[in-house]
Amino acid sequence: MTEKSELIARAQEVMRRNDRGHYTVPTHGLYPFQWNWDSALSALGFSHFDEARAWTEIDTLFAHQWEDGMVPHIIFHEQDDGYFPGPEVWATGRETPTTGITQPPVAGFAMHRLFERAKDKTLAEKHARALLPRVHAWHEWFFRCRDPQGTGLVAVIHPWETGRDNSVDWDAAFERVPTDGVQPFTRRDTQHANPAHRPTDEQYKRYIYLVQLFRSLGWDNSKLHDASPFQMVDPGFNAILARSCHDLADQADTLDEPAIAARSRAFATKATAAMDTLWSDVHGQHLCLDRTTNTLTDSPSIGGILTVFAPIHSTRARALKERIETLSTSCEYLVPSHDPTTPEFDGLRYWRGPVWLIVNYMIADGLERAGQTEMAERIMADCLRLIHESGFAEYYDPITAEGCGGGHFTWTAAMVIEILRTHEVMA
Repeated sequence: MTEKSELIARAQEVMRRNDRGHYTVPTHGLYPFQWNWDSALSALGFSHFDEARAWTEIDTLFAHQWEDGMVPHIIFHEQDDGYFPGPEVWATGRETPTTGITQPPVAGFAMHRLFERAKDKTLAEKHARALLPRVHAWHEWFFRCRDPQGTGLVAVIHPWETGRDNSVDWDAAFERVPTDGVQPFTRRDTQHANPAHRPTDEQYKRYIYLVQLFRSLGWDNSKLHDASPFQMVDPGFNAILARSCHDLADQADTLDEPAIAARSRAFATKATAAMDTLWSDVHGQHLCLDRTTNTLTDSPSIGGILTVFAPIHSTRARALKERIETLSTSCEYLVPSHDPTTPEFDGLRYWRGPVWLIVNYMIADGLERAGQTEMAERIMADCLRLIHESGFAEYYDPITAEGCGGGHFTWTAAMVIEILRTHEVMA
């Protein structure tokens, strides 16, 4: 067995270990349920050795879509007391319990990629036709419920929606979220992972305050955006949405659904143009917008580099490649989730510095599409170097390569399979 095939086999073993039949958990213990963007990205890994299982992963996610189009960020398929906050805290009233917030809408991109390279075309068309209107409904929900002014950019109303829970990007805005009246709770995440790698207790109080607020409003998505004291326009989140709308338009063209194609293309075009309002010449990347104050956050995080995943102009893609080159002078492994030269950087704490393979993959994909192949290959090579150093961890210190968070992580394994099956990369 070659080194490449051995690494793929190890990655497949991780994915099978976390497979629950019709959905995967990110990792045993720390995350015992189905997470939204984890599933969509994990499907890419499955597609290389079990196409039917890849489609099932996304089908299961959308089987729990809300009537208004929202797709929740967690689906609680089974009872497990090892995670907080569980379904009793969310109290969304769903037959199969779910949370009441969403996550980055990467499913449109993942579905299109699965379809494009499918060996079983009949199977792919069957699933894509069923999923197309559901994914489109989710995209429409975003622009209806999270962009009430029609700017072309959507806001997140809870840090957990971004997937970048404790990013430095949220620090200033999060100070406006109260902690008074938060019901006492016991965290479970720090029983499974080093507390030094996780968000702080003070941040958790604010996370739970928002959950309690939204619950008090009956999870009515026509009210939550305006009611939230936390309204952030995350450039990375919007880039994922724009890319998924773009890819869904192409998918709709292939399946002869012109109305969905036109609507999706219009979403993507408007969103991509609007992202220019988030650009910072000083930082050489996009920044987050605090919608409540209408100001850009002075925080050079990975969210403003992930924008290359969207169909942005080549000049912006080139500038982002140069930004990554600058970051590479202050770390050993690309791409850190926060600038290592800033005082807020913490190479071990979740989204305040560590490298995440899923974000690396999306950045590399965007760079490659924009013709910046050398940097894309460098990022993918760093992904494999991290695996060799520290295994299939949740995330990694960008300077020491220390594996952090959960181990035997599903989407980390999926990205390794995806990279090795689609590129010739030397670590």
